Amino acid sequence: MRIIVAAVLAFTAHAAIAGALEIRGDWKQGRLVFGHVEPGSEVTFNGRKLSVSGKGDFVVGLDRDQKPDAEIVIRGGDGKEEKHHYDVATQEWQIQRIEGLPPAKVNPPSKEMPRIKREQAEIHAAHELDSDLDGFEQSWIWPAQGRISGVFGSQRILNGEAKAPHAGVDIAVPTGTKVVAPADGVVRLAGRDFYFTGGTLIVDHGHGVSSIMVHLSKLLVKKGQHVKQGELIALSGMTGRATGPHLHWGVNWFNAKVDAATLVPPMPEASLKPATASDPR
Repeated sequence: MRIIVAAVLAFTAHAAIAGALEIRGDWKQGRLVFGHVEPGSEVTFNGRKLSVSGKGDFVVGLDRDQKPDAEIVIRGGDGKEEKHHYDVATQEWQIQRIEGLPPAKVNPPSKEMPRIKREQAEIHAAHELDSDLDGFEQSWIWPAQGRISGVFGSQRILNGEAKAPHAGVDIAVPTGTKVVAPADGVVRLAGRDFYFTGGTLIVDHGHGVSSIMVHLSKLLVKKGQHVKQGELIALSGMTGRATGPHLHWGVNWFNAKVDAATLVPPMPEASLKPATASDPR
């Protein structure tokens, strides 16, 4: 009898932990996945301890090149653990090959490398912040509206050299178009003249989720400033290494790159079409 009671109690404790996990989102490369557990639980994703809000909410980001296997481990207040395994679906990304370019169009001059490394380190550090903000839980909005001229995950191979995959969505808009905050947050980086990205803003939305908006012609907020969803924060442009006026908007979970377009409704503009070789970057 004692054995039966003990088994029932063990099963009940196990079920309480397992039943506490709620997941919202798709296990696909380039997506955010939202989770909920019993408040006070500890959560890790692939070995990384996550921030869990007082309500029990957390978020996971699946990089463009996320490996197929994912594991969430929940540890309840009683110390018991429950492991959940997920298969991450791979995505097909657009690949574009361009040959015959002058070397200067493929790689930056060596004299610029110290500056580029310094700026990339600033961006990396801003992405790695783990705050308790909760803007990431909102229903996101587009920071600007216009024709989609570049899609997440696409990659260019220039003169046979594979370049970094495109880490955001490009919105073709004239220079000076208003750019608003897609969700509540705090400005963590405000760079006015970065080599690759020109005018650059990073807004922290909490729990490792951040927006980066680049090629801006004017920044209207400062580092450390709190912003509300829909608040005017910048004007678009073509600063840095851009071939035409547009807004590049990317979303990160720490330094994992996710597809911003999956967080918002379809673009209100009717002129939606895939990117082409002539579109700005």
